[in-house]
Amino acid sequence: MERLIEKAKVLQEALPYIRKFHRKVFVIKYGGSAMNKEELRESFAKDVVLLKYVGINVVIVHGGGPQISLTLEKFGVKPKFVGGIRKTDEGTMHVVEMVLSGDINKDIVALINTYSGKDIYAVGLSGRDGRLLKAKKLNKERYFSELGLPVPEEDVGYVGEVVEVNTNLINSLMTSNYIPVIAPVGVGEKGEAYNVNADMASASIAQALKAEKLVFMTDTDGVKDSEGNLISSLSKEEALRLIQEGVIREGMIPKVKSAVRSLEEGVGKVHIINGRIQHSLLLEIFTEEGIGTEIIN
Repeated sequence: MERLIEKAKVLQEALPYIRKFHRKVFVIKYGGSAMNKEELRESFAKDVVLLKYVGINVVIVHGGGPQISLTLEKFGVKPKFVGGIRKTDEGTMHVVEMVLSGDINKDIVALINTYSGKDIYAVGLSGRDGRLLKAKKLNKERYFSELGLPVPEEDVGYVGEVVEVNTNLINSLMTSNYIPVIAPVGVGEKGEAYNVNADMASASIAQALKAEKLVFMTDTDGVKDSEGNLISSLSKEEALRLIQEGVIREGMIPKVKSAVRSLEEGVGKVHIINGRIQHSLLLEIFTEEGIGTEIIN
């Protein structure tokens, strides 16, 4: 009986959040170990279905860097990076699109649909479908300058940045009880494909939809202070200060800068959570303490 009562208390604790977020939009960047370990994949899929059933409109944007590298190596091509960005020539772009829009996207869709009912379905999309993610070649000068890194001379190829999001397509799917699962492949003016960083793509989508939440699922607990302790809540000003002081560094910088920009463009709140923890989405969203870092206005 005690166990049953505890379960009831957990549900009651979630009630205010369910009421608050009903019909709101959450954009979730799905990546890291949560995509690769079977028990975490199943946990994620069930959590997404639960969010949709309680009335939250979920949009998923997924990565797939390690899988792309593995596939390139199978074809005898050594992956090449320029300043941390995958150099994407025409052949590499073909593999990127094949892996992201094909294998990974359809696997995620199939897994979610395994746990959804007859009235809710996941649907897979590439940024090229319906010109969902209009893109242009990445401005590498601005990109590296914002990160405080030297601008490499080498061209990065078909690496893009989102300039426009087809929100009509996403909204029509959400209102029809679909869960959009988006591969971060952009489309240029002439129909050419661009490899778009999944963090940047999810931030652009969240901004365009004025999402209530943007959630980055990573392999780290969140933002940590200079002593390695998790920071549960940060204002955007504090986040920028920690970047300047060198406390936030390396791969966390693009996420935090995307978070700050998203808040400035109308996103309600940004979360960075550890996807290696089962049900991390629910723990972050439906509990007072949360488990990661929230970045707020």
